[in-house]
Amino acid sequence: MPLTTVLFHGLWGLVGVLLAELVRDGYHVLGHYYPPLMRLHSWHHRVYRKDFTPVSEGLYRQAHLVNDVPEALVMIAILAVIALVTGLWGLWAGVVYSFTFLTTAIARSRGWLITTDLTHEPGDLTTPPSNWWVNRTYHWRHHFDDTNAYFSGSITLVDKLLGTAVSLKGKTVAVTGASGALGQALLHELQRQKARPIALTTTSLDQFSGDTPVWSWQPGAETDLEERLRGVDILVINHGVNVHGSRTPEAVNISLEVNALSSWRLMQVFFSTVQTSSHRATKEVWVNTSEAEVSPAFSPLYEISKRLLGDLVTLARLDAPCVVRKVVLGPFKSQLNPIGILSADWVAWALVALVKRNVHTIIVTINPLTYLLFPFKEWGQGIYFKLFSRPQ
Repeated sequence: MPLTTVLFHGLWGLVGVLLAELVRDGYHVLGHYYPPLMRLHSWHHRVYRKDFTPVSEGLYRQAHLVNDVPEALVMIAILAVIALVTGLWGLWAGVVYSFTFLTTAIARSRGWLITTDLTHEPGDLTTPPSNWWVNRTYHWRHHFDDTNAYFSGSITLVDKLLGTAVSLKGKTVAVTGASGALGQALLHELQRQKARPIALTTTSLDQFSGDTPVWSWQPGAETDLEERLRGVDILVINHGVNVHGSRTPEAVNISLEVNALSSWRLMQVFFSTVQTSSHRATKEVWVNTSEAEVSPAFSPLYEISKRLLGDLVTLARLDAPCVVRKVVLGPFKSQLNPIGILSADWVAWALVALVKRNVHTIIVTINPLTYLLFPFKEWGQGIYFKLFSRPQ
């Protein structure tokens, strides 16, 4: 058989496996919204305690019989129909792949092959949720954080498309720089997403109104927030200062302190609060660094301090106990940038939309070069830091 033919069918074989996963995830979504399937899928959610130990062996077996076996049969049937209709023999790899789910589901319903149920392996969660592949921590959130999110079984593509890869519902989110344009826009957007936002500000508390809690803090006193941050799910580090063209020693000090060092210390304080399995699953840090990391901002000290912060965030990601998102924003209208082009409200909406799709490096800008250059910069720098530095 010619090599091109082998490659052709091999490629369609991979497509078949991907289609099987999409069918599996689609069936799972219906299991939360379509009543006949909801009755079957509810067995799966009754099985586990918070450490993924089964409530009982009998319930575990029954759940696989009434939920996993029908799911696998649907996968096999749909993939077989697609393969027959299209005549693409490579797609039968998806049928074979689906048969493995049927085999293991039947085996588990008999009490066999239980150790192959990797996403429900009992024990503490030791790593943060993964991004493209479903690990135990990612799937734990479907059971114990928000059952109407985190539907994906192996790859997270469906959750990314649906915006269910991260749920903000009920999350306590503390936002620094809350008195600024983006801070205010984020507070409103988080409320719209049914989160519980908290405003952190270094200015007067009198400017805030409504039901949003307001905490006062100052750079240099980050440890004073430690106890309060224990009850926070997501910390958004969004404060900053722009001294524009100034280059005095005072301007250098305030730029480094506010834009970089205070953010670094605040991030470390938050990391110290990540202590349990549920913390590792749900706690996050979002850090607003700016596209000044790769582009001129016509404010040298702003660029220097933001690039330092960006480098520190890249370094912190290597050993962080929770998800760390880098937020790279273009010019939006604010007190720091009165000639900004983008609307702070739109930037906040786009930022949250990308978070819900579990994007770890969030870029929102009008500059196409940033979308091209920044991923290479982040990827290359991450490798460099990993090779030439050591974990704690």
